[in-house]
Amino acid sequence: MTFDRSIKIAPSILSADFANFGAECEAIETQGADWVHVDVMDGHFVPNITFGPATCAAIRPHIKGVMDVHLMIAPVDPYIEAFAQAGADVITAHVEATPHIHRTMQAIRANGAKAGIALNPATPASSIEYLLDMVDLVCVMTVNPGFGGQKFIHSQVDKVRQLRAMIGDRPIHIEIDGGVDPTTAPLVANAGADVLVAGSAVFRGGSVSNPGPYGDNIRNIRTAAVSVET
Repeated sequence: MTFDRSIKIAPSILSADFANFGAECEAIETQGADWVHVDVMDGHFVPNITFGPATCAAIRPHIKGVMDVHLMIAPVDPYIEAFAQAGADVITAHVEATPHIHRTMQAIRANGAKAGIALNPATPASSIEYLLDMVDLVCVMTVNPGFGGQKFIHSQVDKVRQLRAMIGDRPIHIEIDGGVDPTTAPLVANAGADVLVAGSAVFRGGSVSNPGPYGDNIRNIRTAAVSVET
C-alpha cells in the first residue's frame, strides 16, 4: 500500500451476495472500487455475527487491491494474527473493545498489517490523541456498528474535522463507515476524510450478472466527494 489522500471508495461486502463473495469482490473492483471492506462482527461487541478469518482467506485470491478488515469484536488481540495470515492489508480494531488499545496497535503492525483504530459515534476524537504516531488509519463510525443500511449520524462530521487537525501531516487515512452515499460523501470529504466505506449505496441495483449499477454507484459517490476534495 502506498499513501495518498485521494478519495478511495471501499465497498462493504456486508451488502454483497453472501453466496457469491469471490465474484462480488471481483465485480466491485472491476467497476472501480479502490478497497474491499470486510466487516467482522462477533455478536458480542456488536449485535450481529458475520465473517471470520476463513472467509477473509477465501476471498483474498479474488481481491487484487487492498483488503480492509474491520474487527468489531471483543476481545480482539487473540484474532489479529489469524486475520493477518488470511491476507488483510489493513486491520482495524475499536478503541472501545479493549483497555489496552496501544498493545493492539502494536500487535497489528507486528503481524505485518497496517493498523487502524475505530471510534464509535459517542467516542471523542481526543481518545486516540496519544496513539496517532502508531496508527495508519482512523475509522469514524457514522452509524452505530452492527448492521448495514443505517442513517448517517451528522454529528460525526465535526469529529472528522477534529481528527484531521490532530493528524496534521502524518500519513494517516481517515475512513468513514456508515450511511455513506452521494449526499453524505461530500460532507465527510470536505471535513478531511479520504476512505469512504459504502455498503447498500454501492450494491443497490446490481449483481454479479449485472455489475454495471455497482460502477454507477461508485462513480456517483466518488464524483460527489471529489467535488469538494481538499
